[in-house]
Amino acid sequence: MQQRQQFIDEYLQQQSSLAELCRRYGISRKTGYKWVDRFMSGCELGDRSRRPRRSPKAVAAWLEDAIVAARRQRPRWGPRKLRAALLRANPGAELPSVGTFALIIKRNGLVIPRRRRRRTPPSSVPLADAVEPNAVWCMDFKGDFLVGRARCYPLTIMDAYSRFLIACIALPNTQATGVRRVLRTVFEQFGLPQAIRSDNGSPFASKAPGGLSELSVWWLKLGIAHQRIEPGKPQQNGRHERMHLTLKLDTAMPPCQSKRAQQRAFDRFRRDYNEQRPHESLHNQVPADFFVRSERLLPNPYWGRDFAYPDHYETARVRHSGSMPWNDRSVFISTTLRHELLGLEWTRQRKWKVYFGPLLIGTLFSRDHRLRFTPTDYVSRPEPSPTAAASRPSSPPSIVDA
Repeated sequence: MQQRQQFIDEYLQQQSSLAELCRRYGISRKTGYKWVDRFMSGCELGDRSRRPRRSPKAVAAWLEDAIVAARRQRPRWGPRKLRAALLRANPGAELPSVGTFALIIKRNGLVIPRRRRRRTPPSSVPLADAVEPNAVWCMDFKGDFLVGRARCYPLTIMDAYSRFLIACIALPNTQATGVRRVLRTVFEQFGLPQAIRSDNGSPFASKAPGGLSELSVWWLKLGIAHQRIEPGKPQQNGRHERMHLTLKLDTAMPPCQSKRAQQRAFDRFRRDYNEQRPHESLHNQVPADFFVRSERLLPNPYWGRDFAYPDHYETARVRHSGSMPWNDRSVFISTTLRHELLGLEWTRQRKWKVYFGPLLIGTLFSRDHRLRFTPTDYVSRPEPSPTAAASRPSSPPSIVDA
């Protein structure tokens, strides 16, 4: 501005021509004439707005107000979700692009900047083979927090294919008894999945042979496979962990003052998450559009039946103390498998392979006139070879039909 004013002052003194002044200030004669004409007409010498005088494609004021109102109603929804929700509520409406939604939200001061954090590079390992509803259910506890004077442990169950939030229950602890009670109700209402994925914490897994717990033993007897993520890698259950963040922001910041009120908040979130909130991985549709009830029903009795083992297997039942009687002797297996029927297969190494259903949980052998049991890792029983199949049944142990 000082140089422009100086240029006009020297021009008014008429000591130099306009062309010479333009060369001295390093501007074109067209620009020089523009500043002179603007000064003579009484206008300011500052830069003018480049905004066009007319914008035929500008967003109408009423539409911008509707977008702002939707953002204020859903402050944690981004422009993609807001646009999909408005389009779902008003089919056929002409809405601006996602970028315009973002500009309107930012222009109205409705964007909360996030603190930058270093993130772990994404894993190339696929999370799961969920090709249809009820193929894999994800289960976990959302981190506990204080509700009133008691701790609240939200148990969440979600279908991995449709992202349908099956259950979100406020429990007083993480004991298997309460989780089993919730699962029985869920199984009666939604049927049985093919597999359940969880972490390695209690009550989903334990240090028992094969990593079995009271819950996973029950699931195995119901024909449900238990998928456990690797320790310290919650990203393998990433879709469930991402849902937990939304659950926390919408229902626990701040938490309610009573357990009953907190459960009502969870129920409202579940309905909104399943029926109203668009999901980008579902092409901005809602999980309720994809989820269907499982055709596998909870059997009677609901705790399952003993496994049926091949004819060449020996069988033994674990006592209440966790020990198993064998050949007039006793060997400790695990209290997790109390009252369960195990199958034993004799090998050429003069050892017994111990199975619980399809799982090889360890080997049994005699040393120094004492029975010893050595647990193995959580691996599935391999299929018999073609030569072995000719002399022994090739089908793995299965649940006895009702």
